[in-house]
Amino acid sequence: MNVMKKMVQRNILPNVFVYGTLIDGYFKAGQHGIALDLFKEMKSVGLEENNFVIDSFVNNFKRSGRMEEFNELPKAMMSRGLVPDRVNYTSMMDGFFKVGKELDAFDMAQEMTEKSSDFDIVAYNVLINGLFKRGKYESESFYTGMRELGLVPDSATFNTMINAYCKEGNLENALKLLNEMKSYGLLPDLITRNILVQRLCAAGEIEKTMDVLNGMLVFGFHPTPTTHKAVLDASSKSRRADVILHIHNRLVGMGLELNLSTYNTLISTLCRLKMVKRATLVFKDMKGKGISPDIITYNALIQGYCLSSHLKNAFSVHSRMLIEGVSPNVETYNILLRGLSDASLIKDAAGLVNQMKERGLIQNADPYDILLSGHGNGKKMSEAKELMREMQVRGLSPNSSTYDILICGWYRLSKQPGLSKSLKRSYQAEAKRLFEEMNEKGFIPCENTLAHVSFALAKPGKKVDAQRILNKLYKKEVK
Repeated sequence: MNVMKKMVQRNILPNVFVYGTLIDGYFKAGQHGIALDLFKEMKSVGLEENNFVIDSFVNNFKRSGRMEEFNELPKAMMSRGLVPDRVNYTSMMDGFFKVGKELDAFDMAQEMTEKSSDFDIVAYNVLINGLFKRGKYESESFYTGMRELGLVPDSATFNTMINAYCKEGNLENALKLLNEMKSYGLLPDLITRNILVQRLCAAGEIEKTMDVLNGMLVFGFHPTPTTHKAVLDASSKSRRADVILHIHNRLVGMGLELNLSTYNTLISTLCRLKMVKRATLVFKDMKGKGISPDIITYNALIQGYCLSSHLKNAFSVHSRMLIEGVSPNVETYNILLRGLSDASLIKDAAGLVNQMKERGLIQNADPYDILLSGHGNGKKMSEAKELMREMQVRGLSPNSSTYDILICGWYRLSKQPGLSKSLKRSYQAEAKRLFEEMNEKGFIPCENTLAHVSFALAKPGKKVDAQRILNKLYKKEVK
């Protein structure tokens, strides 16, 4: 703006290109008001918009997801005789695809061809990418169509096609395209690698993933922490520590940097599978290399011990982290709470919740849900009811999990042998009350909750209640 002011002071009037550049820049900076003022100023001095200005407006609508407003301003510009060029049509097509307006995108593609603006590879990439993201059309047909138009694929084309083949489950063709990409003199990039790694890992093709990563070394791409996590997650399905550690070491051999992030991923993977002894050895190796553990490391070890029912060791790790100056967070306490709750040590869990209160770490209903789950499983539903009241007093709103736990707990309690009919009816009435309250608040019950409710209502005399509840749930989805 300062440059433009100096131009005016020197009697050099800015032209449409100067205005267009400023309008585009202010749109990109989020300064929409200034961009629109500049556009009005440009019009007031008698300058007409050009294709670049149209593209600035279209890209702004596209970035903000407001393509429905496209019909107002850019179309008004075109009505004054300005014909969109290929770049304009491509931007408009891309914008409509991104907001799910496929028919409008097709209209732009049709209009583009009718006005002799032939497709180039960028426009074609936008078209196939928009359609593939919505599961439209087969990969092979578009790849053939591109060749018929005489278009030479670029990296974006190959990445889109590789992703499409992977989504179709056609990994063989995806890998063939990787080789074909090289035959065109195009180098695979980070996007290519990430697509293949994610899809191959999802399919459990660990060795093919490692072959892709090994092949990428030639192009200077080494495994990253994100790659490491994806491959370890996939290899963890073997539930074998030796396989996980072998894959980890191979990635290190390919140039994966050993840092806190990679160690945390390895430790977390092992602990999630209850392989805490192996995780502890990795922990010692990490410290031996001078890398200090953080809260993620300690939380992983605590979770591993809790999952393995070694609560004493879990609390020892908790004590160790305090000594080393690492402060526990909400997740640390929630992991310990789940461990105590699963072991039916409800009094200890309640004591831990009190510690959380003192530290100001209760920010949502999660700690209470864990405690409620323990009470529900132990059939101590009166204590669970008091906990819910305490939550509400503290200003914490029950969530869908809270209701699921309580409703299932009351129904389970009502099925206990030897209960009097009045007690059974009382427990079921409480479950029913909570279920209706849950529905009124717009929460969606889980399948377990619905199973309990369905069982209770599938009895003589419950038809009216069942119909009323079904009517409320008719337009809701079950989790």
